[in-house]
Amino acid sequence: MNEARKSAGSFDIIDATLRTVAHAAHEAIILIDDEQRIVGLNPEAQRVFRCSQAAMQGRPLATLIPLASRHAHARHVEEFAASDAVERRMSKRAPIVGLRADGEEFTAEAVVSRLELAIPGGVGRFFVALLRDLSHERALQDELTMLKQRFRSILDLSPMAMWITEGDRIAFANRPALELFGVNEPGRLVGQSVYALLRPDSHASLREQHALALAGAAEVPMVRSGIVRPDGSVREVEIGSAPLPDHGETTMQMVLVDVTKQRAASLELERSRTELRRLSANAVEAREEERRHIARELHDELGQRLTALKMQIAGPQTPGAPGRVAEMLEMIDETVAAVRRIAADLRPLMLDDLGLNAAIEWLARDAARRIGIEVAVSLDIDDSPLDARASIAVYRMVQEALTNVARHARATDVRIQTRVAQGEFVLTIHDDGVGFSDDALQREGKYGLMGIRERAYMLGGRLEVDNPLGGGGRLTVRLPLKKVDAPAAEARP
Repeated sequence: MNEARKSAGSFDIIDATLRTVAHAAHEAIILIDDEQRIVGLNPEAQRVFRCSQAAMQGRPLATLIPLASRHAHARHVEEFAASDAVERRMSKRAPIVGLRADGEEFTAEAVVSRLELAIPGGVGRFFVALLRDLSHERALQDELTMLKQRFRSILDLSPMAMWITEGDRIAFANRPALELFGVNEPGRLVGQSVYALLRPDSHASLREQHALALAGAAEVPMVRSGIVRPDGSVREVEIGSAPLPDHGETTMQMVLVDVTKQRAASLELERSRTELRRLSANAVEAREEERRHIARELHDELGQRLTALKMQIAGPQTPGAPGRVAEMLEMIDETVAAVRRIAADLRPLMLDDLGLNAAIEWLARDAARRIGIEVAVSLDIDDSPLDARASIAVYRMVQEALTNVARHARATDVRIQTRVAQGEFVLTIHDDGVGFSDDALQREGKYGLMGIRERAYMLGGRLEVDNPLGGGGRLTVRLPLKKVDAPAAEARP
């Protein structure tokens, strides 16, 4: 009787103590005696284990532990009981596992402390376990991990190169970003400073962009920069930045757009525009120079010859008149020759009368005579494939090419060839001179080749300039041939 009263008194003291402690803590609290029996549970412990204190009081602590973990837990408790430690974290190495009354297991962390309480008949030794249910946190962590994986999968599927930075360090880079930088492993970018990967002259603009983005500016300008890939190739990029919401003031999402091709096309377009402006100005100057040249020819040659002829006719008649007539006839012949030469420079009548082949052969003979070099002609086709517009263009191309040879090539031998290949009219002019420079078509003041190229473009063709292995320079013009419908067969009677 006294023993039962003693036990009841001790439980009353323990219950009062437990209630006092429970009000000061939010963790689940389990009070255990030195025989590992449950003495009491605070309300949070009852909620976590889904049981009442009355149902658990006096039962072994193992009731709250899954069968697979009981042996290991008992060993930890024995080690703690045999030690002089006042407190021990049970989940130091890994979370422990608890067992709810309905059989559900959950992860938790626990701290066990020694407790001595004065009870009727002496001092009682107890253990107090403070336990925190981690199942909700683990579920949130799993959900967060899943969301991160989905987010990264979405970024990987994006066609745009993107990375996320913490401060100036890359925390994540999607697959297009790896491809842009020419690397295979995320580790080649993750952890790197963005300023170490981008061209130095863009660093100040990038910092200004980030400041505007973090300040919530309505318009944040793009930043143009450049990157050097492991293979040495350079890519031009445009960068846009935006802060990620709810990630503080250091986490940024950056989008990198490869504008290398667009930049090259823009530069090429600007260069073409500049060349066309120069070519147009040169054409105007060439036209004025041609007019001056024709005016001099008319004044110096025709004018002087006609004046001399007039003086011969108007002079006094003398017994030597037949000789004067012969001189006048010779002067008239020279004047006619001069007129024909001037007319040929303006418009080659031979091209209209005899065709392109004859005109090219005449140009070759004339160039050989003027320059003093050998000019060979190989015309594998007749004049029929080209119309009048294309024929005059080819004539002017040959004329300009021979002029360039005379001025720049320092050649002793020139070969001109025409042929048809794969539906194209092909003109090739090959000399044994110094050859063409790499920037022959872009050098300022060199409008001869540019004029040939533009004539070819206007006909839907192209110009190729190279230096063959055998030496010298080679100019090749390719013009598409127009398809001519075959004549319809005559109907039979």
